[in-house]
Amino acid sequence: MKETFLILGRIVTILPLLLFITLSMGKRAIGELPVFDFLIIITLGAVAGADIADPSIHHLPTAVAIVGIGILQKIVAKWKISNRKVGRLLTFEPTVIIQNGKFLNKNLKEIRYSIDNILQMLREKDVFDISEVETAIVEANGALSVLKKPQNNAVTLEDMKIVTTASKITFPVIIEGSIYSNVLKDLGVHEAWIKQQLSNQGIATKDVFFASINQKLELQVSLNDDETIAIPPIQH
Repeated sequence: MKETFLILGRIVTILPLLLFITLSMGKRAIGELPVFDFLIIITLGAVAGADIADPSIHHLPTAVAIVGIGILQKIVAKWKISNRKVGRLLTFEPTVIIQNGKFLNKNLKEIRYSIDNILQMLREKDVFDISEVETAIVEANGALSVLKKPQNNAVTLEDMKIVTTASKITFPVIIEGSIYSNVLKDLGVHEAWIKQQLSNQGIATKDVFFASINQKLELQVSLNDDETIAIPPIQH
């Protein structure tokens, strides 16, 4: 019973301290969570969790450790701002994963993101057709930034008082050389048709990293290794 009250007492004292330290770290640490700040949050959680769950651990050193970790985070954050080289060492570089409507296979594998991951993140940005994307970048915190092509970004149909009856959406039909026959069937086409479309462009199915078609049966293809794509030099 005594240990139970001790644990409850520690919760009451440690959580407000954690809240104060986390808020003092600023919005950046909470919202973006870069690599170093992620490690800080994990460490704070481990220190506080051990203190709350184990009554044998002395309470005061835990409080000192939490305050010390918070101070270290603030020092490193200021150091990163004042010295760009240090900042770059403590985080990831942004990675371009789509350029001119085409997936960059090598870059995706480098950051260990799948096509499905990126397609979901694009949909969350209201992008349902990869051909609309000029550049898409996975940022240091894992978020996706999308620059649409000018023709897809300048004005809306509502601005021009134009009424459309169909939304622009594409459907994946080939991923890493595998044809999605069920999707083709739903669109009323066969494997032979898509193979012929690829052949007309001099492309073998095995060389396709990603291909999608829209409701007008327009094909969009990203190759496994496309050396012709110029990647913009985006860095921290």
